[in-house]
Amino acid sequence: MADHQEASVTLPSEPASVAAARRHVAEVLADWGLPDGADTADSVRLIVSELATNAVQHTFGQSPTFTVDLRLEREEWLRIGVTDSHPRWPRRLPAAVQQDNGRGMVIIRWLTAEAGGRLSVSPTEDGGKTVWIALPWPVGAHAPAGRGRC
Repeated sequence: MADHQEASVTLPSEPASVAAARRHVAEVLADWGLPDGADTADSVRLIVSELATNAVQHTFGQSPTFTVDLRLEREEWLRIGVTDSHPRWPRRLPAAVQQDNGRGMVIIRWLTAEAGGRLSVSPTEDGGKTVWIALPWPVGAHAPAGRGRC
């Protein structure tokens, strides 16, 4: 197996793209050998849904697209990045605002921590940001050699 595999998709910043991002990630994970019903697969789909929703809802039209990157490194770490071109980094909203929305980053942080992973945010060259999640790749999930997608 190669040291790493990568896949990426760029989608328009519109609500229908959230489901498209989730489907893309599910297909890639299945190609890489992660069973659809695995806890990690469910967590990753929810994380991607929340990050994609943030990229659509909280960029206020200033990011016409967002990109979802997946990297599987040595069958040890799965890295998921969602990039948009809006300069504002994610932040926790006050509890009063969270009654109707604003819990996405809380959910993402909790799922990431529960899986033994890490969350980070990095700036992009165009002034936007990428929210990265790194999760341990589950033991027993094996990526078939040569089946990476780009």
